[in-house]
Amino acid sequence: MKLTKYLMTGALLAAVPALGLAQEATEAAEAAEDIGAAGLAALNTEMVFIFNSLLFLIGGLLVFWMAAGFAMLEAGLVRSKNVTMQLTKNVALFSLAAFFYYLIGFNLMYPGDAWMMEGWIGALGTTVLEAVGIGADEAVDVEYASVGSDFFFQLMFCATTASIVSGTLAERIKLNPFLVFVVILTALIYPIQASWTWGGGWLDAAGFSDFAGSTIVHSVGGWAALTGALILGPRVGRYRDGRTIPMPGSNLALATLGMFILWMGWFGFNGASQLAMGTIGDVADVSRIFANTNAAAAGGAIAAMLLTMLLYKKPDLTMILNGALAGLVSITAEPLTPGLGLSTFIGAIGGVVVVLAVPMLDKLKIDDVVGAIPVHLIAGIWGTLAVVLSNGDASLGGQLTGIIATGIFVVITSGIVWFVLKAVVGLRVDRETEINGLDMAELGMEAYPDFTKG
Repeated sequence: MKLTKYLMTGALLAAVPALGLAQEATEAAEAAEDIGAAGLAALNTEMVFIFNSLLFLIGGLLVFWMAAGFAMLEAGLVRSKNVTMQLTKNVALFSLAAFFYYLIGFNLMYPGDAWMMEGWIGALGTTVLEAVGIGADEAVDVEYASVGSDFFFQLMFCATTASIVSGTLAERIKLNPFLVFVVILTALIYPIQASWTWGGGWLDAAGFSDFAGSTIVHSVGGWAALTGALILGPRVGRYRDGRTIPMPGSNLALATLGMFILWMGWFGFNGASQLAMGTIGDVADVSRIFANTNAAAAGGAIAAMLLTMLLYKKPDLTMILNGALAGLVSITAEPLTPGLGLSTFIGAIGGVVVVLAVPMLDKLKIDDVVGAIPVHLIAGIWGTLAVVLSNGDASLGGQLTGIIATGIFVVITSGIVWFVLKAVVGLRVDRETEINGLDMAELGMEAYPDFTKG
């Protein structure tokens, strides 16, 4: 009898949650009936708005963390006497980008219907956020995500472009003219060319496809860096009697940390460029982008490691670090449509590009301190062309049009700015300052005061 009683009691206790769930389901159905179809549609629109905005905020936060990655990478790859300068430049360039993208860049890049020149130059004006405490009707009727989240996310891309330039020109450029260039790059050069595709301009109409910016972000920074390096010239003693003189960085542990921070931030860079997280399909696509992005980075690192072992008999850590970054840049133009195998291949080609391009630049006496030109420019071009391998909507002609147009525009505009700065205030520190290090001469402080200068 007791056994029967216990079994009946257990069955009743087990049934209570199910009864509760059934009651909740009934109440939910009644509530849905009360709301009606229109109300459910409005609720769904609100949820899409919320989740899209959340994607931008989380993605933007990850891309913001890339600023730390660039700072650590550059601090590790420059000599100890120039570390403080690189850290200062990275903090300053991000802050200037934030201000001038708000002041000019964002509206210039996303003018809506307010083009000054249809498809070519967007609207001038400061960024305006929604009012405090905006209601659902005011938001979802006109926006698919909050303006604040969109601005925050796009700003991080703009700042990334300036970070690319910083590393290439390290150890010999003056601080003030560099920061002036950053202002013009982030306020005008980057937003204008980005508006041609992402703002609905003429390149978008021409069929150019660049999902997250292999060309629009990375090659722009690379072109500006290459132009600056040609005008600025190599570091003192870098090339002598037909040989390239090694100038090892100060801290490979920091450089490696910087690479991993950038790798992490790239999940936001590419993943949030889906620009939507309000449906099952969108979330599945974001997941796919994360996986492909990671595969490409791994492919780039493996390819660089194997190729350096083949060419130099030993793996080269700096090449491996840049190989991973080149893999990330390569997949950025189309991280959605490939599978894991093709993504790994695309990233691996990026790693090969770095290993081959670094000595090529040295033969041309183009001094790129951190290898940003191979990583961001050359791998960026490759990644943009590789879009046609998986995206049936892209064409080789359309991709080449975007690459060439962007390159011509950035080289001409940045070249003008560099030449003007060189003529007016000078770009380069004097020989003695460069030999002794920019930290003490330009800033009066050192990153490693207790150690001998490198």
